[in-house]
Amino acid sequence: METRILSSGVCRPAAATDTGLVRARNEDRYWADAERGVFLVVDGVGGQAAGEIAAETAVAAIRESVFQEGSPDERVRRAIAHANNRIYSRSQTEAPLHGMACVLTLALVERDEITIGHVGDSRLYLIWNGSIRKLTSDHSPVGEDEDAGELSELEAMRHPRRNEVFRDVGSRPRTAGEPGFVEIRRCRFRPEAAILLCSDGLTDQLTAAEVREIVDRFEGDPDRVASELVEAANARGGADNITVLFVPGPKFRGSAGATRPRLATTRARRTVRRFTSRWAFLAYGLLIGMLVWIVLRAGG
Repeated sequence: METRILSSGVCRPAAATDTGLVRARNEDRYWADAERGVFLVVDGVGGQAAGEIAAETAVAAIRESVFQEGSPDERVRRAIAHANNRIYSRSQTEAPLHGMACVLTLALVERDEITIGHVGDSRLYLIWNGSIRKLTSDHSPVGEDEDAGELSELEAMRHPRRNEVFRDVGSRPRTAGEPGFVEIRRCRFRPEAAILLCSDGLTDQLTAAEVREIVDRFEGDPDRVASELVEAANARGGADNITVLFVPGPKFRGSAGATRPRLATTRARRTVRRFTSRWAFLAYGLLIGMLVWIVLRAGG
């Protein structure tokens, strides 16, 4: 399997999307420009109010604007605001689209740093060294309670208000720097790490630990990881559209490959320690024997 490193510092990503087993339409969309390190997952909001059109509009608007000059923060904020106002404008001028909106997660990867722009309850996870970490916050009442420790992950997944959000892209005009709109996060991106962007159709069905377990089986084929995640969510009921975008670093091989050398090192150290202790005991016994022999000879 080819593992060519792209100019952005990642290997070839993979995406998978599925309508699920309950919904009639897939309102999720994704987009990636891996060479330039841009990754996006969008989840349309509105059902009958054309959530899928909102998601498509967001993807088109972000593709137009995210490569303009500026810092990563500026590019992310500007692109999401552009998507927001394009969606809002269409919802006001095209009657069938009134009320449409979306939630999204946008990530820029530039060598050793990730800049994340996030609105709503889609997510971005960092997988590294056998652990998984959620780098985005769910902009929802249930998500806030979970982040505050007032609800467990399983309680939040089963909560009847799980899908309510208080931030979205497109329901009203926004500016790029408006407080309380785009959440920006930054994180170091190690070559041994991977990131996963996903819609809530995945995380409403699988815990973070279950997601990590599937990603940890990665051995060079990102398509297999993406498809297995979608299949696992459908196996749990597929209650919503499911979209995943998996982006491995050039040295990411899952936790199994990272753990074996450490265990081998630990065993070697223990062997050396036992070996050293045995020789120390023998040397100590020999010294005592010599002292006894000297004393007996002097007494004789």
